[in-house]
Amino acid sequence: MRTLAIGDIHGGLKGLQEVLETAKVIQGDKLIFMGDYVDGWSESAQTVQYLMDLSQTNDCIFIKGNHDTWCQSWLLNKKAPKVWLDHGGEGTIESYAHFSKEAKKLHLEFFKQMKYYHLDEENRLFLHAGFTSLHGVNQENSKSTFYYDRTLWEMAITVDKRIDEDSAFFPKRLKHYHEIYIGHTPTLNFNSEEPMNAINVWNVDTGAAFYGKLSALDIHSKVFYQSKALRELYPNETGRNQQSLNDILGK
Repeated sequence: MRTLAIGDIHGGLKGLQEVLETAKVIQGDKLIFMGDYVDGWSESAQTVQYLMDLSQTNDCIFIKGNHDTWCQSWLLNKKAPKVWLDHGGEGTIESYAHFSKEAKKLHLEFFKQMKYYHLDEENRLFLHAGFTSLHGVNQENSKSTFYYDRTLWEMAITVDKRIDEDSAFFPKRLKHYHEIYIGHTPTLNFNSEEPMNAINVWNVDTGAAFYGKLSALDIHSKVFYQSKALRELYPNETGRNQQSLNDILGK
């Protein structure tokens, strides 16, 4: 059966449902979600509930993103930092308006159980953003790096493909894993509306939070599936389109 890596959803439940339908997902498929399930479009809480329900019938792995960390903190202590409110948190809070206290507790537990990274039996690494340790994820000093770091991707896209893996100039970080799958940094920033590959790193965040589509990548065949652009599915909303993508790169 297939293993699909699914990019950042950002409250776009309609996009999630559409890409799963487009990919013709069946119960035998493994679904690895790359994080950032909330903040952006109007159905953040509904997206979380849908994913919780989906995990009851499908083999799902949920990676934690930075937006998920903010939402988890709010569900736990009701504190909403300005940085979160400015980056989609306000809409997420509104989406929880009709959810009971008990439902919110279940969502909190769902966030708590998310993984910072997943390493499969074929030495493929899945994480939201990146890592900085030259010795791999097991030696990373801070868990927040897993959902904030952009340097892994920035390095991968600038590596000269002519450099042999055995060369002293080949990045040591990339040698630890057969393949690395990430989200977090929209490919729209690099003029691509599709998943991107650089050396052995695959970026599946195709900007669904903005004017892009939600993508699901088959990690074996490298065939990918996409929803419509989320702004087409939510025509009366702006998502995070009011923010520049250059600004997001700094967040």
